[in-house]
Amino acid sequence: MTEDTFSRIIIGINCGLGKGWKGLIWLLKILVPISFATALLVHFGIIYKLDFLLTPAMNILSLPASAALPLIIGLLTGIYGAVAALAVMPFSMEHMTLIAIFLLISHNLIQESIVQGKSGINPFFAAFFRLLVSFIVTFICAKIMGITPEMIAADTVKNITHNNQAFLPMFQTWSIAIIKLGLQIFCIIMPLMVVLELAKEFNFIVYLTKMIAPVLKIMGLDRSTGMLWLTASVFGLAYGSAVIVEETKSNNFSKEELTRLHLSIGINHAMIEDPALFLPLGLPVVWLWIPRIVAAMIATYLYHLFTLTKRLNAERVVNKEFL
Repeated sequence: MTEDTFSRIIIGINCGLGKGWKGLIWLLKILVPISFATALLVHFGIIYKLDFLLTPAMNILSLPASAALPLIIGLLTGIYGAVAALAVMPFSMEHMTLIAIFLLISHNLIQESIVQGKSGINPFFAAFFRLLVSFIVTFICAKIMGITPEMIAADTVKNITHNNQAFLPMFQTWSIAIIKLGLQIFCIIMPLMVVLELAKEFNFIVYLTKMIAPVLKIMGLDRSTGMLWLTASVFGLAYGSAVIVEETKSNNFSKEELTRLHLSIGINHAMIEDPALFLPLGLPVVWLWIPRIVAAMIATYLYHLFTLTKRLNAERVVNKEFL
């Protein structure tokens, strides 16, 4: 190993550790207050008094009404806030998995839709499309997992029992849970950021773009959008926003190419970090990755089929007029 290579490795590690630490501090500023506020809402039973408003919508997703709280938090703030809420709310593993599936597709909706809006697609359509896909995919996954109304009732009983806890024991339980969650996320984020920074330092991202051409084909995307897809897949729409917007402005992508790209990355982005944040909760790995990858593929292929059919119909009309 040359001295230059060694120094670049050290730079990458130091940069990754620095960004990882800053990211952890930023994350804890979200996790701790949201987690504690959620614990209070659960402890005093406030969230469960809204059942009559929330139950119909949640029933579609085979979720208890109280699941609306982490869903709303995730939709408005992102995965971190939702994980903080889930860490202190007594859901079954099946229901936490469904919540995770929904939020991995639709989270931080306002900010990320604006990013998509600045890089080639209508932001309102982007937000609506992600929400629609979230409902459809979560509904299908609930049926596959065999979630029943009886399981919803069981979660509700467990929630009510949990609310009978005294405040001090609740606070102690919450403190231990949030410290444990923070340590687990620390062990995930730090090595992840080091690996990403080393990849950037040694320009592995450029080589990866060439290597992922077959993956892009499977996903129903054009090779020209490879850098954008890779950026969104690794860093997400929020963190990768500067690259995504700049790359879109500096290249002449067709409307169809960009639409297919945005349908895909809207459903499936931040493929490493976002699912990893749910791992400390003990959720099954398969459900954190597979549903939205499949959904993204189906969405791009359906859009391609739609545009192809539209083009063929237009050509048929022109030919008839010519004849």
